Amino acid sequence: MNIIHHGGFNQVTGSCHEILLSDHEHYLIDCGLAQGEDVTTDVDDEHFGINLSLAGLNAVLITHCHLDHIGRLPYLFAAGYKGPVICTSATAKLLPLVLADAVKVGISRNPELVEAVLARLGRQLQPVDYDHWLTLSDNCRIRFKNAGHIMGSAFIEMDTPTQRIVFSGDIGCKNTPLLPDPAPLEHADLLLLESTYGDRLHESREQRKQRLKQIINRCIEDRGAVLIPAFSMGRTQELLYEFEQIWHELASAGHQHFPEIVVDSPLASELTELYSELHELWDEEAKQRLSNGRHPLSFEHCHVIRDHDQHQALVNRLASTAEPVIIIAASGMCAGGRMVNYLKALLPDARTDVLFVGFQAQGTPGRDIQQYGPTGGYVVLDGEKITIKAAIHTLGGYSAHADQAELLDFIGSANGGVKQVRLIHGEPDAQAALAQKINARFSIPVETAAGTLGG
Repeated sequence: MNIIHHGGFNQVTGSCHEILLSDHEHYLIDCGLAQGEDVTTDVDDEHFGINLSLAGLNAVLITHCHLDHIGRLPYLFAAGYKGPVICTSATAKLLPLVLADAVKVGISRNPELVEAVLARLGRQLQPVDYDHWLTLSDNCRIRFKNAGHIMGSAFIEMDTPTQRIVFSGDIGCKNTPLLPDPAPLEHADLLLLESTYGDRLHESREQRKQRLKQIINRCIEDRGAVLIPAFSMGRTQELLYEFEQIWHELASAGHQHFPEIVVDSPLASELTELYSELHELWDEEAKQRLSNGRHPLSFEHCHVIRDHDQHQALVNRLASTAEPVIIIAASGMCAGGRMVNYLKALLPDARTDVLFVGFQAQGTPGRDIQQYGPTGGYVVLDGEKITIKAAIHTLGGYSAHADQAELLDFIGSANGGVKQVRLIHGEPDAQAALAQKINARFSIPVETAAGTLGG
C-alpha cells in the first residue's frame, strides 16, 4: 500500500490524495483546487494539474464539496475518467450547484460545457448514506462518518485486509451552528489528519457572538458597512443562523432598528435553500428553533441579491451614502467574486468593517488585508492598489475547521486507538505545533511534510 499526495499535504488547499492498494487498484480521495501560493502548477487537459494515471483508478471518494476538495473534478472528467464519484447523500445534492459555479468562474461560462460537466457528474455520482459500509472490492470497503464541517461533510474509513486507514477530510468545530458535532473515531492504523488550525485555539461560540454584537453596534453607530467575505456553503449559513439569534435577542429586549443583512450571492442563496431542505441533518438546537416557528436561515431583515445589476447598484450606493448594512458575499478569500467590488469601493472608508470568519491562505488578497490592514496598508485587487482605512477583524471561532484542542480530542475519541498519524491539509508551522502536541499526549508516531516525530 502506498499513498501519493497530489495536493493538500504541506499546504491547506488543493486536497488530492491517491491510495494505491496494488498495481491494479487505486483510489483518489478528493480532487481539489489549490488557491493562493498553494498553486504550483498549471492545470491542463491532459494531467488536470496532477501526475496521475487513470489506468486502474477504481473510484474517486469525496469528503465534502468545498472547491479545495472538488474543484479539479471537471479536469478529471476531461482527462477521460469515467468511474464512480462516491460521496454522502447530502454532498451529492449540493455538489452539482458548487461544481456548476466552479466551471462558470474558473473554466468557461459556455452553458453547453457546464451542462456537459453536470451530465457527466450525474452519470458517475454514487451517493452513500452516513455510517453505511460500501464494498469497493475484495480488498477494500469504505464508510462515511459525519465530520461536522459543512452539510454532508465526512471523514472516510477505509478497511483493507491488513489495516484501517482514515482520511479526515476537514474536521469541524464542536458546537457549530446547525451541524452536529463530528462523530467519534472507532480506530485507525493510520489517520491522515487535517491540520489547518493545528497551532491555535478558537474563541468560544459565546465569545465570538459577543464580538459579533460589538461589530454590529459599531455598524449602527457609524452608519457604515460590515463586509463579510464568506464561502457560499457552510460559513454563510452559519452566519445567518447566528444573526437570526442575535436579532431575536435584540427584538426581545425592545430594539426596533436593525441593519439590513444582504446575502449577495446567487450560489449562496441556492445552497441555503438546500440547507433548509436537509433540515433532518441539522443539530437538535436548530431543529428546536424551527419547531418554535423561527426559521434560522430565512428571517426578516435578511435579503438576497441575485442580479448583477442590483449588486452593482448597491456597491455604488454604499460608496456614496451612509447606511448601516451587513454584506455577506463570496469569495471567502477575496480572490474573486462580488466581494471584490465591495472591497474596492469601501476599504478606503474608515466607517467600514471587514470581518474575516475563515482561513485566509498565503498569497490571497484576504490574507493581505488581514495582515496589512490593521497597520493602514494596502491590497492589490484586480491590479489596482487599494488603501485600507477600514477596521479589520478576525473571528477565528467561526472557522469551520477544528482547532488544535478539537483535533487532539478527535484522535482521543477513538475507542480502539490510533497507531499512527500523518498530518495533511496544513501549513508547516501548524503541522509542527500539532505534531508535538499529538506525540506528547498520545506517544504515537506523527508524520509531517518535514519528517516523522517518533512515538
